[in-house]
Amino acid sequence: MTTITQKFDTEALYQVLEAKVKDGLAQADNVAVIDIYSDGAWLAESLVAVLQLNPDERLEFIDVMFHRDDLSEKSLHSNIKPTQIPFDGNDVMILPIDNVLYTGRPTRAVINELFDYGHPVKIMLAALIDCRERDLPVAADFVAQAVTLQSGQSLQLQGADDGGLNLIVQSNA
Repeated sequence: MTTITQKFDTEALYQVLEAKVKDGLAQADNVAVIDIYSDGAWLAESLVAVLQLNPDERLEFIDVMFHRDDLSEKSLHSNIKPTQIPFDGNDVMILPIDNVLYTGRPTRAVINELFDYGHPVKIMLAALIDCRERDLPVAADFVAQAVTLQSGQSLQLQGADDGGLNLIVQSNA
């Protein structure tokens, strides 16, 4: 039986994250935003708009499947999308976006893929939720909220009644 133990309003979390990113990148030049192909594309698109970046030149969605270190444990899906970064990967400050930072594996895969395209000046990570549990030493520079999940709990992105999105902590009992 699955029960919902906590619900997070993604719009409220986004407002917190937006303020932190705007403040943290106020003086940054040559910024590009990277999002992992996911249900959270709205997050990257919103941050690109707030940072007043051209989405055609400063936004990319990356499918990191082939760069994951746990590829053998994941089943390959047939709709893997090729990465085509629309900007020079050298001398750029890159902001990867993750809805939920948990193991660190997708973030590591993004970084590995980015270095296939050049050498960024800096990489800073933004996440709506940081679950504080890692398989790899990855930390976000900008986080809306940190949570601790208990054994048997997971975070799921779900549609809300108002058409928005919620992050739900579910317990599998």
